[in-house]
Amino acid sequence: MKLNITKKTIHYAVFVGIFLLSAIAVLFLLPKSEQSSFDFQIGKPWKYNDVKAEFDFPIQKSDKQISAEQDSILKECYSYYKIDKTQLDVQKKALNSSVKFSELDKTKIASVLEKIYARGVVTVEELGKAGDAEKIYIVDQNRTYIVTTDEVFTLRTAYEFAQNELFSLLSWGIIRGEIANLILPNLTYDEAMTLKMRQEKFNKILPTYGLVQSGEKIIGNGDLVTEEKYQILLSLQHLTKKETKLANQNLFMFIGEGLFITCVLLSLALYLLLFRPRMAASRKDTIFIMLMVLLMVSIASLTTRLTTVSIFIIPFAIQPIIVRIFFDSRTALFTHIITILLVAYMAVEPFKFVVIQVVIGMLAVASLKDLTQRSQLVRTASIIFLAYAFMYTSIELMSHGTFSNLDVKMYLVFAFNALLLLFAYVLIYIFEKLFGFLSDITLVELSNVNNKLLQQFSEKVPGTFQHSLQVSNLATEAAKKINANVLLVRTGALYHDIGKMVNPFYFTENQSNGISPLMDMDFEDAAKVVINHVEEGVKIAEKHNLPQQVIDFIRTHHGKNKVQYFYNSFRNKYPDREVEEENFSYKGPLPLTKETAVLMMVDAVEAATKSLKEHSEEAISEMVERIIDAQIASGAFKNAPITFKNVEEVKEVLKSKLKSIYHVRISYPTLNVDKK
Repeated sequence: MKLNITKKTIHYAVFVGIFLLSAIAVLFLLPKSEQSSFDFQIGKPWKYNDVKAEFDFPIQKSDKQISAEQDSILKECYSYYKIDKTQLDVQKKALNSSVKFSELDKTKIASVLEKIYARGVVTVEELGKAGDAEKIYIVDQNRTYIVTTDEVFTLRTAYEFAQNELFSLLSWGIIRGEIANLILPNLTYDEAMTLKMRQEKFNKILPTYGLVQSGEKIIGNGDLVTEEKYQILLSLQHLTKKETKLANQNLFMFIGEGLFITCVLLSLALYLLLFRPRMAASRKDTIFIMLMVLLMVSIASLTTRLTTVSIFIIPFAIQPIIVRIFFDSRTALFTHIITILLVAYMAVEPFKFVVIQVVIGMLAVASLKDLTQRSQLVRTASIIFLAYAFMYTSIELMSHGTFSNLDVKMYLVFAFNALLLLFAYVLIYIFEKLFGFLSDITLVELSNVNNKLLQQFSEKVPGTFQHSLQVSNLATEAAKKINANVLLVRTGALYHDIGKMVNPFYFTENQSNGISPLMDMDFEDAAKVVINHVEEGVKIAEKHNLPQQVIDFIRTHHGKNKVQYFYNSFRNKYPDREVEEENFSYKGPLPLTKETAVLMMVDAVEAATKSLKEHSEEAISEMVERIIDAQIASGAFKNAPITFKNVEEVKEVLKSKLKSIYHVRISYPTLNVDKK
């Protein structure tokens, strides 16, 4: 059986796939049961309802308490040293083999060495590993005993002991150097044993102390969180997490999270399908919207998981600002609300978070309708900071009825949040390049007549450039009237005839003597030259990396119309010959947007105005009606989302503006000069 899979089916499958993948991503980004539902600090009031113990549980010791116990153990847990008893035998053997000592001296010296090595000899460096402890353990094979650090010899104190014991010998002045050679260390620090014994004692430290009984009140609303209550709350929180992990509720929680995320994202999908079908039909637009949602959810997830800073430090308003720049206010606000609903699951106080962020999103969209100057973004950031501050203050006052609960640090968080909003300028540029979008900032830059390409345009083809300026001004007014993208129309109009730079003198507006080289060419060749200015314009635009949306104005401003002058001339001269109409027709495509449709109307009307012998109100009105009606009859606007009402509004704008441009001027009288 052959499956009949249409492009529409594939499109919907991809659309659903994007949202399913996004839902899965959000599901894993959201924090699980380990996430605390309360935010509390020592010395701050408890902001939530009264808490009572639902079961008996021990109180966990704090890190500070455990550290104190470990320090206490370290003071009593002495270091271990191994004693080498063979060192005495080695030195006695060296003593007996020496010819520098008499037999009587050897007996006396051997007795002293026995006393020294019995107590032990250690270097200063090795003894320093015991720290400040006054005692050490000495391991002698299977026997371990404790001595003070004063009881063992260092090399210096061992020599001094030998000197005191042997100074009475008549030969001391001769043998003292040899005595020093007989005293060597026989105690070494046993690091492995020391660490092992410390760890064993550390392991015996109990992690808990005391007991909270079931039904016991832990803390009440407004109570100060003391160190003791802080530890009890942490203990309860830890045990609650542990119980949740062990219970079978985990699966149901996971299912609940999945259903919640699906419902929220489904509302966004339905919005796009029902109210923004063009965006839903664009895979690029859909991916961008979901990427913006996932980006903000990811930042929130990382912030709550890896840091202890407030979630309000994240500039959520940056999302509606960017979406508004590329699309529209409604989509920006809807996307923002969807994101806030998802992130609210991570917030400590979800209700307060949602209320504040929804207001912030509305202000961000309302205060930044168009972004054409950097100062606008600074103004919006300032408004958002003030909104955060006022909303936070008002909610805290409503909750507690006093200023004492206001946290000054939150205002610093809001200030930093507003500062981060300025990065929207950078992100807009990045998303423009990644997704091929076009922002008002870029359009303002492109429509600046002082940029390099437009300067070349004005220098090489001044007549065409003046025509483009005139078309741009007229199209801008028409776009305002029908609520089209004014900046886009203005910019597209400036570049629509840029292809005439290749052969400037083939076009009437650039000829100074009224003689056209096209008149000396065959009609078909002349038409080809005129038609080619569209293709040449596209090449120039692509070479200078103009956005695709601007290039579309160049491609479509003549649609598939004919070069009427040469087409009619050919038919008049050769009435019996069959006409290859494609040789006299532009390649298209037809306009696909309101903006390109407006340009087609304005371009044709403005050019025709130049050929009028008189610019009376009737002549201008008749000319506008005739040209635009002919375009409609030819199907030029059948692919553009423009209504008959829009067309009539454009006509009225053109008539009004052209009448103003070509109004009748009074003649100035000459000055009569009296002759003397």
